[in-house]
Amino acid sequence: MHQLTLAEIARGLADKSFSSEELTGALLARIRSLDPSINSFISVTDELALEQARAADARRAAGESGALLGAPIGHKDLFCTTGVRTSCGSRMLDSFKAPYDATVVERLAQAGMVTLGKTNMDEFAMGSANESSHYGPVKNPWNLEHVPGGSSGGSAAAVAARLLPATTGTDTGGSIRQPAALTNLTGLKPTYGRVSRWGMIAYASSLDQGGPMARTAEDCALLLQGMAGFDPKDSTSIDEPVPDYSTSLNASLQGLRIGLPKEYFGAGLDPRIADLVQASVKALEKLGAVVREISLPNMQHAIPAYYVIAPAEASSNLSRFDGVRFGHRCENPKDLTDLYKRSRGEGFGAEVQRRIMVGAYALSAGYYDAYYLKAQKIRRLIKNDFMAAFEGVDLILGPTTPNLAWKFGAKGDDPVAAYLEDVYTITANLAGLPGLSMPAGFVDGLPVGVQLLAPYFQEGRLLNVAHRYQQVTDWHTRVPTGF
Repeated sequence: MHQLTLAEIARGLADKSFSSEELTGALLARIRSLDPSINSFISVTDELALEQARAADARRAAGESGALLGAPIGHKDLFCTTGVRTSCGSRMLDSFKAPYDATVVERLAQAGMVTLGKTNMDEFAMGSANESSHYGPVKNPWNLEHVPGGSSGGSAAAVAARLLPATTGTDTGGSIRQPAALTNLTGLKPTYGRVSRWGMIAYASSLDQGGPMARTAEDCALLLQGMAGFDPKDSTSIDEPVPDYSTSLNASLQGLRIGLPKEYFGAGLDPRIADLVQASVKALEKLGAVVREISLPNMQHAIPAYYVIAPAEASSNLSRFDGVRFGHRCENPKDLTDLYKRSRGEGFGAEVQRRIMVGAYALSAGYYDAYYLKAQKIRRLIKNDFMAAFEGVDLILGPTTPNLAWKFGAKGDDPVAAYLEDVYTITANLAGLPGLSMPAGFVDGLPVGVQLLAPYFQEGRLLNVAHRYQQVTDWHTRVPTGF
């Protein structure tokens, strides 16, 4: 059963080929057996999962149906989950049990999904490798010496290892799409505001967005259907109707206009990845798409702009973790200042401390105009580039990452080198656009992903293109050895 996709599980449950309780028990046993080798889970919620599975079976027995009813899910460990540790991969929140469900968790639970556990992640979602977690690094199932990408690396590794069919992730600068690419998954970052951020512990509030991670575009469509929609509890949620994403999956690609930014194919891109991107272009052209070169001239400024804006927002969001109300508190503080300093120094890891200091510096009185304000102006220029591009094309295609998954520690002494791995993904967050990464091949046994970007609220088109591509390729069906 562990090889079934979410869509196949839905059909199996509807046909009574197996029950949700049987499926849940099998997957929990698989997690206990195999997860120690990859460390993709922080918490496994056996009792909650079996309780939810029995409830889902009872709902089906009473005549209820639904694609997600009784299907398993894992949540990235920054989605608050009632009574379950929600740690953000940090010592700071190691003992925190959320008193409520995030809207994403609540909606998927209402749809009948079964929560198997909370997945490992870079601390407070800050990282591109999943090496900064307080609970240890997550390993890539395709090669245990290599990173799975971050910050949703635990979510990605768990699905890639067939521990469960789908997970939730969050994407601040590529943290759904990049690990999806490095582990051979389909990962979707929705339009900013499409999925509620309420109950999702914040890193950078104007950039964070939750989304689905699974093996196929079809599965991501089912998950997004359950996650998306307006939430009055989230001031950034947008009141936009949610279409039925599954109905448009098989739409024709005839005449679809795809843009290939020339800036994507310069220095820094592994030429073997470039070759696979071109192969995916040819596959889409055979399906009827029309591809032409476009330009995104301000892309070169995306990395510096992002790494001013994101740390600035993080320094503000993480100021609440002060050792007073919740989270880690140091032993025997001498005074209030000592409480603040030691609680934060002990609770936060090195990467989080680095970004807090960068952000606080950029927001300080003498440097706000020089750094933060200028970065916001660049952000607008990047958005304008996309708006101009989408006047002539329907989608934009390119590599998800410039390089293959690297070995653990390879970029540990050079944080900037790790930041550069997000060069193709962060522009979508700066502009608030939806983006999707889909499997496109392998180099040296490691997966490669191709990224699609679309205009606002065009997630259905992204899923349609990815699904049609997956109908004529088999990359997404490959399984890592041993799993």
